[in-house]
Amino acid sequence: RRHFCHDYEFTRHRKKPRVGERFLRDPERVFDFNTWDNVEWDEAQERTALESVQKNSTVKMTDEAAERLEREADANWDKFYGVHQNRFFKDRHWLFTEFPELAPRNSRDAPERVYPEGTAGREVCVPGEGPRTIFEIGSGVGNTVFPILKYSVEEDLKIYASDFSRQAIQILKESKEFDGKRCEAFVLDATADRWEVPFEESSVDIVVLIFVLSAIDPDRMQHVANQIYKYLKPGGLLLLRDYGRYDLAQLRFKSGRCLKENFYSRGDGTFVYFFTQEDLRKLFETAGLVEEQNIVDRRLQVNRGRMLKMY
Repeated sequence: RRHFCHDYEFTRHRKKPRVGERFLRDPERVFDFNTWDNVEWDEAQERTALESVQKNSTVKMTDEAAERLEREADANWDKFYGVHQNRFFKDRHWLFTEFPELAPRNSRDAPERVYPEGTAGREVCVPGEGPRTIFEIGSGVGNTVFPILKYSVEEDLKIYASDFSRQAIQILKESKEFDGKRCEAFVLDATADRWEVPFEESSVDIVVLIFVLSAIDPDRMQHVANQIYKYLKPGGLLLLRDYGRYDLAQLRFKSGRCLKENFYSRGDGTFVYFFTQEDLRKLFETAGLVEEQNIVDRRLQVNRGRMLKMY
């Protein structure tokens, strides 16, 4: 059996607080801090969010414009990384808190997995003590890969880093943090019918998919899930994190940017889909994986200067 753990969020740019530090116990203290963990919505907030999405998705992008964006997808990602290089995304040092399965085995300080209710555990759901193989789909310029390489001295660790953008892979390979002995980077279109990858089927311990599936047309997501299952070892693990339904970014889209239900085009020509837990459960269980964890990480952001609350 292959497994998947999923940590899905409503807002993206954040640091993980220490356990129990940012839970809003007293609504009167909401403006004491800039962010709060796992704040539940009431019915009025759910209704307002739904109305916002219905409003911004009523007028769809024209078929002609959508087809042009699809044709230019690789060029748009290359342009994105050509402009931003390695400056846009910061290295994901929260990885070892959210996904301790990626932490180095030789570290005495095993990281905690922090749950929304504030509890924490140190269990790791990757079996075996042999060599580890990690395959990241959508590695970008290495913001996930480099923290793993930095903190691990495992000589038998092998990381495969892939991305749709040739520009991103080139930047990754030119970085001084790149370790060609333990990491192999290559271009991959995850939506392609056949994957050209440098490893065999059923050979990967962990597949990492962070803010990547959302950039793929929903009509091709099941194919991607099926391919992931094909390359995971029996007992292997998929670690996934992505955008949740009614994310603030979704609510802020203007009319005419929606291509299909909950799927939008950003101003730079890249795509984004906003998931529910059931969306992901259906995708990966249909592919053959077994759900280990599937949680929503809700974050309340506060503008204390303007006294605004952003869910």
